[in-house]
Amino acid sequence: MKFQVLLIALVLIAIEANAAKQGKNATIPALIVFGDSIMDTGNNNNLPTLLKCNFPPYGKDFPGGSATGRFSDGRVPSDLIAEKLGLAKTLPAYMNPDLKPEDLLKGVTFASGGTGYDPLTAQMMSVISVWDQLIYFKEYISKIKKHFGEEKAKDILENSFFVVVSSSNDLAHTYLARAITYDRTSYPNFLADTAVQFVRELHKLGARKIGVFSAVPVGCVPLQRTVFGGLLTRGCNHLLNNMAKQFNSRLSPALDSLDKELDGVILYIDVYETLYDMIQNPRKYGCCGKGTLAISYLCNAFNPFTCTNSSAYIFWDTYHPTERAYQVIVDNLLDKYLKKLY
Repeated sequence: MKFQVLLIALVLIAIEANAAKQGKNATIPALIVFGDSIMDTGNNNNLPTLLKCNFPPYGKDFPGGSATGRFSDGRVPSDLIAEKLGLAKTLPAYMNPDLKPEDLLKGVTFASGGTGYDPLTAQMMSVISVWDQLIYFKEYISKIKKHFGEEKAKDILENSFFVVVSSSNDLAHTYLARAITYDRTSYPNFLADTAVQFVRELHKLGARKIGVFSAVPVGCVPLQRTVFGGLLTRGCNHLLNNMAKQFNSRLSPALDSLDKELDGVILYIDVYETLYDMIQNPRKYGCCGKGTLAISYLCNAFNPFTCTNSSAYIFWDTYHPTERAYQVIVDNLLDKYLKKLY
């Protein structure tokens, strides 16, 4: 009798160990991304907005030298994270009219350059709000069910990595339009609360592995330094950075609480410190336009100041990092956070 009990116990231990091992080595079937220009791979291309970049010199370091609608010289974090997960070297934009059903299987990005958590931000910029991105996500899941079945849709919902990136446009632009209603503390708090609401809605739709990026030191991007940092010193806009820090201080504990409340994994991904460290006392601030005021249509093939070696720079235009800088950020952060998904 004792031998039988011992045998059963050993079998149960072996089963549990094998299950744990399988869970640890489980693959992530897709990457689903929501957010702004940091993650946009071309969703703005056919929108009636000025916030586009599907023209040279954007994409000069992208495979084939194509200007695909990515706000950088090459790939953006959506692509780099997808590659890190072993899914693909690039992540397609959901609004790409040439997208085929099989292109949906490894994930897409719904991100739209110029958007934010505040609905007013997308309205001002004539781009896709994060809330409309959720509507497109529902459509995406319906397409997966139609072409590949309920089980595949369930697998994508439960096991994919969902990434949410926003707040920079809200803080840098929309706050000025909201200043009558909010101050520099209440507005980032409003944004953080809206981000948490967004994650709740995403979870209701079935997502179970969600990572939310912190705000970045948006006061240190070249445009802010040029306009607000002083002609000679070009220092960071500390008021704007303080708003970003306030957003982060509100968002981080709220997501930790949500992670405990809901099933699955909800991560707060701190990119502020990594990027801030990279751009303190940099040797050079930008590539296109030498990091002064060039962005979107001001960064074009006729701009005489576009650098030839963009990989030596942190910033590509006056708001967006180069692929090389993005790669450093992704490499530094992803290993730390991805292990928490299993």
